Amino acid sequence: MAQEDVPHGRSGKHKTIVAAIIADLNRLERGSAIKVPLDRLGDTKENVRSALNRVTRKLNRKVATAADAQFLYVWTVSE
Repeated sequence: MAQEDVPHGRSGKHKTIVAAIIADLNRLERGSAIKVPLDRLGDTKENVRSALNRVTRKLNRKVATAADAQFLYVWTVSE
């Protein structure tokens, strides 16, 4: 196998939801948050938060999260 054909980077099971959250964050107005139903995460909120944290650190982007019994809230932290 050629080295250039070896997959690089992480393409885990949370890729779809994390990519959707990042895309939504990119369209958000300042001071707003996105609200994601927990039953749509496809995994626990802790695992999705961890995946989101890995991606946002890689992108050098600061986000914050909060959750209640039904939703995960995500927003960009202003500097």
